[in-house]
Amino acid sequence: MEEEKRKLQKELEDLRREIQRLGEKLASKPDYGFGKGDPAIYEWEMTLARQETLKERVRHIEDVLRRMEEGRYGVCERCGEPIDPARLEVLPHTTLCIKCAQARK
Repeated sequence: MEEEKRKLQKELEDLRREIQRLGEKLASKPDYGFGKGDPAIYEWEMTLARQETLKERVRHIEDVLRRMEEGRYGVCERCGEPIDPARLEVLPHTTLCIKCAQARK
């Protein structure tokens, strides 16, 4: 689990740097001179959306790291059973085992 924790911490650092870079890019908001459909506005909005997506990923990673520290990582929130390591490999932020996730749907 220590290796996984190191990977997540590295990813967190990388994401925070990228969010900072995008924030600097967003600080130079385009002129709305051309109005709707202006490529500069479209690019600004796409950058903003990308930044929000990265912020959401940061929240997920922080949650995983918190659960690791508390000893709750890899344990299903609903049934208390261990989550399959293969599932955690694909979805490290998951809090439900496959059985409980399917039952939720």
